[in-house]
Amino acid sequence: MGRFDKLATQPARGFRDIFRWRVLDTVAGRRVRDPAGYSYKTPVRPNDGSQLAAPAPSLTWIGHATFVLRLGGLLIATDPIWSERISGVVRREAPPGVALETVPPIDVVTVSHNHYDHLDLPTLRRIGSRALYVTLPGNAPLLRGAGLDKVVELDWWQSHRIGALEITAVPARHWSMRAPWNRNDMLWGGFVFRGPEGVAYHSGDTALFDGFAEIGTRAGPIDWAMLPIGAYEPRWFMEPQHMNPEDAGQAFERLGARHLVAMHWGTFKLTDEPLGEPPARIARYFQDRRLDPERLWILDIGETRRLSR
Repeated sequence: MGRFDKLATQPARGFRDIFRWRVLDTVAGRRVRDPAGYSYKTPVRPNDGSQLAAPAPSLTWIGHATFVLRLGGLLIATDPIWSERISGVVRREAPPGVALETVPPIDVVTVSHNHYDHLDLPTLRRIGSRALYVTLPGNAPLLRGAGLDKVVELDWWQSHRIGALEITAVPARHWSMRAPWNRNDMLWGGFVFRGPEGVAYHSGDTALFDGFAEIGTRAGPIDWAMLPIGAYEPRWFMEPQHMNPEDAGQAFERLGARHLVAMHWGTFKLTDEPLGEPPARIARYFQDRRLDPERLWILDIGETRRLSR
């Protein structure tokens, strides 16, 4: 039994579910098909890294759930994956928005959970031991085993301060596993970053759950909410663990955030929905709900935006 089984998303998904999805649903023709195939190209904006060195607060999308955030005078990387493939298997559909070699020295790395597309040890080794690594309980041994000794584990609602920046771990509806024998042994969650310039939130992987309202109340007001909008089909398999775009829109409203920053789409083809579908659906959600479109940030990979209240 995993240490955090009682907190994990239910119903749990296992080998039988994967077999049903990948094999039985394929044979039966039930899987969603991408009419564009792999012809869709995620927008990429050239970025030589110079904007990241500027002292002004900013946010840059590297791809997937990886952002480089400058807040409180520090450079922060979220769930960094610069590798060409996840675990050497699933290839990138778009290159990293900024080459890691051109990113200024990173001060803080946050790791939301131990899935291979969020805790990528080859990337973390490249970032190196200069950075402080902030993660959830149970993940520190993985990082220290890679030679990364400056690690802080935060349970849900615990905070750690680094100069002018305060980082708070918050709940998520998800689960963890690196191998079949360590399922839910390591906790998962999101992070709220509070600096003098404003408050940013990175959800990590999560399904829609009631905790978003509590996060908005206890850790808000949130200025910039980085929320996943991709990896959601088929819903029978993914709903307990990943939001679809409409779920992300509801999460944004429950949080009471000023801006929704879309992530976790267009970088790796992990699930069945068309690669370019998520941004169109979240834009339609904003239109249908008559939300100000300026509050929705769908960044190009490599795009840097200045953060200002």
